[in-house]
Amino acid sequence: MANLRQTPLTCSGHTRPVVHLDFSAVTKYGYFLISACKDGKPMLRQGDTGDWIGTFEGHKGAVWGVALNKDATKAASGAADFTGKVWDANSGEELHSFQHKHIVKSVNFSKDSSLLATGSNEKLVRIFDLNKPDAKPEEFNGHTSGIRHVLFFRNDTHLVSCADDKTVRVWERSSGKEIQKIEFPSIPNSLEVSRDGSVLTVTHSNHVTFLDSESLTKIREFSVPTTVNSASLHPDKTIFVAGGDDLKVYKFDYTTGNEIESFKGHFGPVHCVKFSPDGELYASGSEDGTLRLWQTTIGKTYGLWKCVDGPQMNNDTLSSPKEVPAI
Repeated sequence: MANLRQTPLTCSGHTRPVVHLDFSAVTKYGYFLISACKDGKPMLRQGDTGDWIGTFEGHKGAVWGVALNKDATKAASGAADFTGKVWDANSGEELHSFQHKHIVKSVNFSKDSSLLATGSNEKLVRIFDLNKPDAKPEEFNGHTSGIRHVLFFRNDTHLVSCADDKTVRVWERSSGKEIQKIEFPSIPNSLEVSRDGSVLTVTHSNHVTFLDSESLTKIREFSVPTTVNSASLHPDKTIFVAGGDDLKVYKFDYTTGNEIESFKGHFGPVHCVKFSPDGELYASGSEDGTLRLWQTTIGKTYGLWKCVDGPQMNNDTLSSPKEVPAI
């Protein structure tokens, strides 16, 4: 199996750069993937195959952030039209539109799907109650520049955000106050809470930093050969993937930081990467307008990937077993 080749699945359909993506949890129908794009049209796909399911129509500007709730019944998007929208992920219908005073960069659902967090260029983090959509949202004030990402945190009792002010901050919902802050030497480009909630993954400049989610102490930090825009930790915390300005998608050993492999498939900088909820693949979104799905374990039959055993004829020689996407 030494000569197996990574064959990514390419998901087309967007007409501008893909800047963010999110997976649902595993549901009885599999899991799902949503993408944010500057074309203003978030797309929903089957997560393990990349098959297009639908497009959410209604934004009047670039979409910067997206989210799916756990069971993939609701989607959310934040956009340059100053709105955060919530959608019925089955019908595509717009359920709520929350007006802001500036670009909404990030959206995230609480575990029970009843709350939506937003982060905007107003420098504010907000929480909207989807059961009382007309009620005044909870507001968290302290960032001094536009917010890039916000996530529910610590079993929804807190929020964590990163912003252009070069900080990551933790907000306590019960008090409405900032309770922790970490400063970085450069702007944090991405923020991820590990599947088990124990590790925060932050990218900045050409570094990927892993923080303990309670104390925010640094667990480890590794440098990447390029400016890194996004990183994702595997659910079992053995490996992580990263992507950035050199068009490559990298896979690293989480313990040592050693590069395991890297793949060039995109034709523009990689803006976002994320592991699927089962860890079997990771998705990347790029300036080139596509998403690509990459197999975590090359040679495993999964989704559209089928491992073909035995010698295969190719154009010029007899080759070793290799993997082909069954499309």
